[in-house]
Amino acid sequence: MTTNLLDFDLAGLTAFCEGLGEKRFRATQLFRWIHQRGAADFDQMTDLAKSLREKLKGKAHVTALPVITEHVSSDGTVKWLFDVGDGNAVESVFIPEDDRGTLCVSSQAGCAVGCRFCSTGHQGFSRNLTTGEIMAQLWFAEHALRKRLGREERIISNVVMMGMGEPLQNYTALVPALRTMLDDHGYGLSRRRVTVSTSGVVPMMDRLAQDCAVALAVSLHAPNDPLRNGLVPLNKKYPLDELMQSCRRYLEFAPRDFITFEYCMLDGVNDQPEHAQQLIALVREYAGNGGAWCKFNLIPFNPFPASGLLRSPANRVTEFAKMLLDAGIVTTVRKTRGDDIDAACGQLAGDVKDRTKAAERMAKNRVIPLAQV
Repeated sequence: MTTNLLDFDLAGLTAFCEGLGEKRFRATQLFRWIHQRGAADFDQMTDLAKSLREKLKGKAHVTALPVITEHVSSDGTVKWLFDVGDGNAVESVFIPEDDRGTLCVSSQAGCAVGCRFCSTGHQGFSRNLTTGEIMAQLWFAEHALRKRLGREERIISNVVMMGMGEPLQNYTALVPALRTMLDDHGYGLSRRRVTVSTSGVVPMMDRLAQDCAVALAVSLHAPNDPLRNGLVPLNKKYPLDELMQSCRRYLEFAPRDFITFEYCMLDGVNDQPEHAQQLIALVREYAGNGGAWCKFNLIPFNPFPASGLLRSPANRVTEFAKMLLDAGIVTTVRKTRGDDIDAACGQLAGDVKDRTKAAERMAKNRVIPLAQV
């Protein structure tokens, strides 16, 4: 059985090449061919010795994930559905903007966290992706888009680990993928342009700060523990105090001087004036007046049939944002992209074999704490 070289960061590829009896610099050459030039055929790698190319043909391969479907939105957003085997599929989304190109990457087939407003969570969890399966999404998207647009320069400038799955529950596969994204011989992205989004896996947040501190986004979605327990079940294990303390520790290593808090606006659930006031109090407790290291991103909810939830009216989102801004907290409202192809936040569902019976459990327990919480 041969090895998919997309599974390796540069250190791993160096060890692999040394195991073949090759010099360390050969790994760097090979790494560049794969990630910077998109080469999968070893015969294309003309500055590698023929003897090495023959070794690689017998021991390794560079293989992308099979594409099941591709959809292009009217706003230019592209969504791919990738086959990861055993009846499972994951999704990736490319979001073009004037000054950047962002790829949203999945880390798991399904998700075990079970956030009530996320269609992936309703689908349940099948398995973690490998490093190679995470990297294959970026590798394919970058080089397919270059070919399509007839460009040689880099297309993807930002990567957000905000697709299917909880990245920090797949930590051992995530970190080598992040290192490849950051490596100057790979994609050369800055730590500020790679974002890991987490629902609050506190021990892994602390590890990530030490191992590979990229930009961090936290799926907050509620200003108090009772409400968050109902929306983000992981909060029962890592409540708000532990989460906010971990965020504060992360800042010592973070490439940015703030952490982004994502807040999905749910009609009548977490969007009332008292919730905004509670958020302001939470921020002031941990980050001082003005929330110096907190940035809020308010996200319009993207409804799906099984959720039993509705999107907050636009005027309520505006009023909520104004309350935070008036308190000195940096706040933005996310512009939804790719709605017409189900590529917007919370809509990625793919197709997984549910090992967690999530849909059944959620159908039995669809009561959510309301505004008075």
